[in-house]
Amino acid sequence: MDKKNENGEESVNKDGSICGYDSLHTLLSANLKPHIYQEVSRLLHGLNCGKPLELVALSANGKALSSEHDFDLQGFCFRADKEFLREPRVVRVGLIQNSIVLPTTLHFLDQKKAIFQKLKLLIDAAGVSGVNILCLQEAWTMPFAFCTREKRWCEFAEPVDGESTQFLQELARKYNMVIISPILERDVNHGDTIWNTAIIIGNHGNIIGKHRKNHIPRVGDFNESTYYMEGNTGHPVFETAFGKIAVNICYGRHHPLNWLAFGLNGAEIVFNPSATVGELSEPMWPIEARNAAIANSYFVGSINRVGTEVFPNPFTSGDGKPQHKDFGHFYGSSHFSAPDGSCTPSLSRFRDGLLISDMDLNLCRQLKDKWGFRMTARYELYAEMLANYSKADYEPQVISDPLLHK
Repeated sequence: MDKKNENGEESVNKDGSICGYDSLHTLLSANLKPHIYQEVSRLLHGLNCGKPLELVALSANGKALSSEHDFDLQGFCFRADKEFLREPRVVRVGLIQNSIVLPTTLHFLDQKKAIFQKLKLLIDAAGVSGVNILCLQEAWTMPFAFCTREKRWCEFAEPVDGESTQFLQELARKYNMVIISPILERDVNHGDTIWNTAIIIGNHGNIIGKHRKNHIPRVGDFNESTYYMEGNTGHPVFETAFGKIAVNICYGRHHPLNWLAFGLNGAEIVFNPSATVGELSEPMWPIEARNAAIANSYFVGSINRVGTEVFPNPFTSGDGKPQHKDFGHFYGSSHFSAPDGSCTPSLSRFRDGLLISDMDLNLCRQLKDKWGFRMTARYELYAEMLANYSKADYEPQVISDPLLHK
């Protein structure tokens, strides 16, 4: 018999392998002695100010929506040390992961409407739970069709002030909540150019700004430049009513300098809305964001969509495998990471979910003071090396043993 976790999900595959990072956490908590489990949990999730993360008391209304509509709901708290000259700066942040609703063979309008209806319930749960800043997953308004290389999916692209933004503006005003909305953007002022864009909607329903994805994956024959090109907005940080935030979209998490640039511009929370599948990236998922949070002294919110999306026509992925109609399983597992190396357990690998975290943004400066990464970095050396590397006549700084070739 397959073992199941507290959500009724299979924690062990039929072949005996463990299903994901947090299913491992569930198995350990059920089978280890308390003191051993605490030590394993310390290694998996770290300690926040020397203590395990505390749970957030979630609202009854949020819990009721979670139960009625069957989505994962979890909440955790990141604390900072008490300071003498600054009051705590606690903000409540939310991440939403979700599957699509209707088959990809149905009318695009019906697909989009169904996703809006599902997201409305999850956003309502965030609103009644008092979330101040909420981030949705990459290209949340549509199936993740970029793997198909079929151009008809471009119909889902819309202007910055389009239908999805108007939908979220109303909810942002209703709940006094900043919302990050990653969509496929159609730039009607520049020849219908398409971008992978995150729109930042202020808590008054205003559009604060946008960021376009900096890095495009080119893995096998999976190349998202079929749909859009590298972004041209740099590394903006958006100062909101609840803190300074930035968005590192999906594949950008594999580039350390991308994370660095948002930190240099003053980000306190960086969101990483993603759409990635198990075979491609799951071993890296709990590592890269946590490392970025540590190295850059900010919080990171990692969001991944969930479910397996099947498309009408078969395609290949340049991996030598037969053509197929799905890209793989989007494994969810959304989580938060903190600058002190602690992180939350992840949401489900299989279910829609809302993850909530209270975080004291004072922790960012406290860790800068503690580790001194900004003061001990050698930016002038890095800048010189990068400037040389970008030249056509660049030669690596390699000193060879003179006896090596004798």
